[in-house]
Amino acid sequence: MSVVLSVRVRKELKEKAEQLGINIRDVVEKALEEAIKEKEKEEINDIARKIKELMKDVSEEEWVEAIREERNER
Repeated sequence: MSVVLSVRVRKELKEKAEQLGINIRDVVEKALEEAIKEKEKEEINDIARKIKELMKDVSEEEWVEAIREERNER
């Protein structure tokens, strides 16, 4: 399924893309996919930083023990 997006670009930019045979739809779609991936990476990094900050007082031994206990409960 697809939707229609409307965007304004400079006339000369559109004309040059058409002259060069550039598929504007493909370029826009690829750029949007890349922007989404980048934003998702940023969000994951933010979450990881928050988790790291929350766990700053937890030692490696405590962390390992908690994981082992969780595994044993299953």
